[in-house]
Formats: sequence, structure tokens, C-alpha cells
Amino acid sequence: MTKRNIGQHPWRSFALRIGGSAAILVLLFYFLPLEQLWGTMREISPLEWALVLAGYMAAHFLGVTKWRLMVNLAGADLRWTQGARCYFAGLFGNIFLPSLVGGDVIRAGLGLQMGRNRAGVLLGSFVDRMLDIAVMALVAGTGALLIPGALDERSRRIFWAVVMLLGVAGAATLGVLWLLARRGMPFKIRRKLVKVRQAGRSMARQPQYVLVAVSLGLVMQLTFIAMMAVLSQACGLVISFRLWLFAYPLAKLSALAPVTQGGIGVREAALAALLAPFGVAAARAVAIGLVWETIVIAGGSLGGLIALAVGRSEKAVASDQWLVADEKKNLLEPQMNTDKRR
Repeated sequence: MTKRNIGQHPWRSFALRIGGSAAILVLLFYFLPLEQLWGTMREISPLEWALVLAGYMAAHFLGVTKWRLMVNLAGADLRWTQGARCYFAGLFGNIFLPSLVGGDVIRAGLGLQMGRNRAGVLLGSFVDRMLDIAVMALVAGTGALLIPGALDERSRRIFWAVVMLLGVAGAATLGVLWLLARRGMPFKIRRKLVKVRQAGRSMARQPQYVLVAVSLGLVMQLTFIAMMAVLSQACGLVISFRLWLFAYPLAKLSALAPVTQGGIGVREAALAALLAPFGVAAARAVAIGLVWETIVIAGGSLGGLIALAVGRSEKAVASDQWLVADEKKNLLEPQMNTDKRR
């Protein structure tokens, strides 16, 4: 395979994901009344939109603390500013990479360059993502229990399909961890995985911090849901918060499939299907989902700017420290030379 072909593959994948999102959106626009879609989207004022964006970004600052806690628990030893740079760079990457976990690659990649323990960065990032998925499933299950009346057949099928997928993912995760813990593996493999096992043991020795991370993740997801409820109300749709507890996490989990760009299209279609049994018009649900997409894209763009600003600030601090050290060295050299002559 030539270098030219290797370089073309990412663009081909990107084009396919864009095509997938575009195809779903075209189908939604074709079958739904455009006037109702546009009318719903126009109801939110710029101030209300900005307030929702502020809440969205505030939740992600909690995400920085949570992600840094998990990777440091595994031995990465990152400062908060380094964690912020990695996290917000990943948030920016979510705009361009597949599904909602594409930014995890950028986040972990930067962390590998800065962290003291590369295995800790990888394992901590993986566990952090698994905790996020588990929290979303917990919130969705709680919402399903709190919704007055039983779910209809379609909503029940969607709910159990997501539960089954999460169960398979959880079983696969446990299987991987079991394999890593085995001492009967070939020596060559165990030698390569020794740092990962050490990172896992470091996390296992401090389970209370994992619970702290779960709590932070829960606050994050509830903040996102609250912002979605505020946005929905601003767009003229007032429904129970308990219904958002059920619909929002499932719609977000549906966007994990790496078939569209950042989950665009899939999330809106899932939201319409989940809210339809409760009397919400599909056009209104899709419109609210599209407005939320503008929040996600704006938040990712701000995340890129934050990562860039933090990176430049750290470089400036490092440069200042180097200059101070160099000046001290220049000041001490004459004295050291004099001492040597004596």
C-alpha cells in the first residue's frame, strides 16, 4: 500500500460519515414538515441559547476533573491544566471524528505525550468512558421507572435493545480485564501488559475515587439533561423532566455507533422515536435535537479554543521557567569559576 493510499483512507472514512449523517437528515427533512421544524428552531432566543451553552460548558469542566481523576488514579500524574488541554482537545475532535467517542482518541493521544504512565492514560480513559456509559444507562433506567404509565411496545424494544448492547459491552470489558489479570498468559504478552496491570491495580486499591468519578459523571449527565429541558421549553415544548431522564441518555447512547459524523442524524431520529409515544410530534423533537446539535458544535469549538489557549499558556510558563533557570546559571557561573581558582 502506497503512502498516497494511506493518506486517502481517513478522508474516505470522513466522507462516508458525512454522507451517513446527510442521508439521515435528508430523509428526516423529506418526511417531516419543514415549516414546523424551522418554526420550532426559531422560538429559542439568542440569550436562552447562550445560557444553555454556558451550562453545557460548565458540565464539561466537571468532565475535566473526572477524566483527570481516572487517569491519575492509574498513574498518569497529569496536572489539571494538562487534563483540561487533553479533555477539551477531545471535545473539539468530537466534531470531526466518528460517533461520540472519536474525541477519546485525541484526548488519550495528548495524554500519552504528557503523562508519566502511558498505560495509565489508556486504561484511565477507557474506564472513564465505560463509567459514562454506565451512568447514562442508569439514568435512562431510572427515567423509565419514573415515567407515569408503562412504555409502549416500540419504546420498550428500544430500551431493551440498548440494555442488551450495554450488557454485551460490559461483558466484553470484564472479559478484557479478566484476561489482563491472568497469570497464565504467554510471557511475551504479559511483559507488554505489565504496565496496564500495574495501572489497574493502582485503580483497584483506591475504589473510593472511582465512586467520586461516578458521582461527577452523574452530575454531568443530569446537567446535560437539565440544559436539554431548558432548551426544549425555550423552543415551546414543555414535557416532564422524568421523560427527559429516559429519552436523552438513550438518544445519546444511540449516537455511539460510528456510522455518522459525531452522531448527527442518528441522535435526532432516536429522539423523535423515543418521544413519539408520549405525544411529541416528530418534527418538534427533531428540531429540538438539531438546536442541541448547535450547542454541541459550539461547545466543541469553544473546547478547541480552550485547549489552544491552555497549551500556549503552558508553553509560555515553561519558556519563562527555562529563562529564569538560564539566568540563574549565568549568574552562578562567574562565582563558581572564582571558587575554582581559589
